[in-house]
Amino acid sequence: MESWNQTSSDAARTHTPSTVNRRIDAHVESCVRCMAERADRAEMSQYLDKLEREWEMHRAVAVGGSALALAGLLLGGRRGLHGWRVLSGVTLALLLQQGLTGFGPLSALVRTLGVRTRREIDLEKFAIKALRGDFERIPNDGGPLARANAALVAAQS
Repeated sequence: MESWNQTSSDAARTHTPSTVNRRIDAHVESCVRCMAERADRAEMSQYLDKLEREWEMHRAVAVGGSALALAGLLLGGRRGLHGWRVLSGVTLALLLQQGLTGFGPLSALVRTLGVRTRREIDLEKFAIKALRGDFERIPNDGGPLARANAALVAAQS
C-alpha cells in the first residue's frame, strides 16, 4: 500500500514528523490487513467497538493539559510550592495555542506517543466497515492485501 493516506491535510499530520505519521499509517495498514485476512465479521465488529472508544488527539491533549494545570494549581497552593503555579500558566498557554491553531507542543507530544486524530481513527473504522460489507462491495479478487488496499482507498474518498 503506497499512498492511501497522502491526501490527508489536517493540522496534526502537517505538523507531525513524517516518521510518526508513517508509524501511525503502518499501524492502520497492519490492522486493516489483519481484518482482511481473517474476514471474520464478529471480530471486525468487536474491533470497531474498540475504535469507537479510542481517545483521539484533541481529547488526550485537553485531558492531559487540564490535569497538568490542575496539578500545578493544587501544588502551588501549598506553602512553599508557589513555583508549581508556573506549570499551570504554561500549560494553559499551550492549551490556548492548541485551541487557536489546532496544533501545538502538547499535540506533538501525544502524536509521538501514537495518539491518532479523529480523522485517522475514522479512516480505519470506515476501512473495516467496508471490509465487513457495510458499504459497496469490496472486490474479492486479488487476496487480502488487495481487499485491504481497496478498503483504505474507499475509506479515504
